Amino acid sequence: MPPASSLPTPPPAPAAPASSSAPRERLLSLDVFRGLTIAGMLLVNTPGTWGAIYPPLEHAAWNGWTPTDLIFPFFLFIVGITTELSLSARRARGDDERAVVRQIVRRGALIFLFGFLLNGVPFFTWTAIPGNPDPTFLQRVVDRLYGWRLLGVLQRIGLAYIAAGLISRRASVKQLVAVIAAILLGYWIALTCLPVPGTHGTIGALLLDRPEATMAAWWDRTLLDWTRFGLGNHIWPVSVTWDPEGFFSTIPAVATCLVGNLAGRWIVQRERPLLDRVSGLFAVGALGMMAGLMWNWALPINKNLWTSSYVLFTAGVAAVALATIVWIVDVQGVKWWVRPWVVYGRNPLIAYVGSFFMARMMYSVLSVSYQGRTVSLQEAVFRAWFLPWASPVNASLAFAVVFVLLWYGILVVLDRRHIILKV
Repeated sequence: MPPASSLPTPPPAPAAPASSSAPRERLLSLDVFRGLTIAGMLLVNTPGTWGAIYPPLEHAAWNGWTPTDLIFPFFLFIVGITTELSLSARRARGDDERAVVRQIVRRGALIFLFGFLLNGVPFFTWTAIPGNPDPTFLQRVVDRLYGWRLLGVLQRIGLAYIAAGLISRRASVKQLVAVIAAILLGYWIALTCLPVPGTHGTIGALLLDRPEATMAAWWDRTLLDWTRFGLGNHIWPVSVTWDPEGFFSTIPAVATCLVGNLAGRWIVQRERPLLDRVSGLFAVGALGMMAGLMWNWALPINKNLWTSSYVLFTAGVAAVALATIVWIVDVQGVKWWVRPWVVYGRNPLIAYVGSFFMARMMYSVLSVSYQGRTVSLQEAVFRAWFLPWASPVNASLAFAVVFVLLWYGILVVLDRRHIILKV
């Protein structure tokens, strides 16, 4: 056989023509970011006891923020990104605008419906009914309807997805920036400069430290408290007078989705090197964090009100976090640690819906006898298996970690069988 240097050199292969059929760039980091967010949501939602939680795993009481207050806006941010990726893919397949609109509305409506049905589980009142010592099952069902919360996390995601999807589907980058600015500035003005009805003309800025007296709380009672019609109160039962996912505070949540959409448009610019896109995302995220913290001096960062400063700050943190994950996973190729988060990220709807249903049953519905008392199944498990060997806060954290690991195992089985819930 002749030496390699003497072999004839084959002519270079012709360059493939540029075409829209080029393989799509797949960023594993997007699944990782979404999975970390979902796992974090499960961790903070299922402590062993609400009476002993490490402060970073609790929401801020009102103004301010903790790491827990980043989870929900992170998810809306990634919804905005995936909305852009989905719309781009549908247009590449040749779908017309009517099909795109139908898809957006259908998907958002189903997400809203899932959240609404979850709020009703188990669809009857399982506790005592005041004034009715021996209710029938039908009376328990009717009583549940009177207190069935209308809104919630999935409902806000569904509404924000529909609004952001319809706004962004034909808007340019400049138009999106203008819409985001209009939402944030308009919400700021409405929340602080307008007099809140029923407060003798007091402007909202003077009532921001009173959860039940804000403009958002007034809209919550107006739209969700139907007791004046004899149809019950459908606000979050913990607060009664205001809802942390109310309609009014959902308006700035749409802006969170739209900021994510802008991030998605930047990420998919394949003509730019990936490192340049990561650097840009990191830089803009840092600016957003700074702007949010500066705005906090005039309008407090507040998750329950979803204030405009909260939108800028949390979107900035989300952009920096995503840029960091993209750099580690897709630029540096360090992937040994991503498997659990990818599993969570591929099946977020099942993870949230299934874990919510399981937690509702354990924490509220299923009761057992433990040491001579009737307690919830969750409390019995916590006291029997976790509290004997750890302090209350550590036992509570251990319970939450085990819950996250349990759902990781469930999602691994579903992933291997290619069972993914999509809408």
